Amino acid sequence: MHRPEPKSYWNTNVARHPDILRAVPAACRTALDVGCGDGLLAVKLAERAQRVVGVDKSPEMIAAARARADLEFLTGDFFELDLPRNEYDFICTVTTIHHMDFEAALTRMRELLRPGGVLVVVGMAKEKSPVDWALLLTVAPLFRVIKLLRRASAPEGMPVAKASLSYAEVRTAARRLLPGVRWRRHVLRRYSLTWTKPLH
Repeated sequence: MHRPEPKSYWNTNVARHPDILRAVPAACRTALDVGCGDGLLAVKLAERAQRVVGVDKSPEMIAAARARADLEFLTGDFFELDLPRNEYDFICTVTTIHHMDFEAALTRMRELLRPGGVLVVVGMAKEKSPVDWALLLTVAPLFRVIKLLRRASAPEGMPVAKASLSYAEVRTAARRLLPGVRWRRHVLRRYSLTWTKPLH
């Protein structure tokens, strides 16, 4: 029986995919998608990398990813999977790091990245300061309109969790663990970190 091909969709995570893909190094051999979900981003990465590995703790999400594409998808805890150090030319993670210990996750990604490789983290943080709340209240109407117009949706069964770190806490820890990291705060309640691992 022929299975229908999984459909693409848009949401505030998918909105960050173009920026992530632009950060993939030229002649990328190996890419790792941490918290790959249903594999939508991994499929796009496969157009830019010779080998793509997607990892996710959710068996349901990995099953959906394998239905989407014939790529290397691994089920398991990111901290426990046997992944080689200094191996990947590109590592990305999209709204997954707040499900984990932030500093431990950044440290492990740093270790897995090959010298000269690029790490991109798209994450969520918690509004804690008056500035955070003011910005949220300013963009909230636009946020709702965009989601409505784009008919935002997410894969069924996608695990969710609330962020615990503030934007300032994320920025401070990232700058300590990834010297020279580029930090950006995005309109649709996301931030991104982009870092190139030093060659020496």
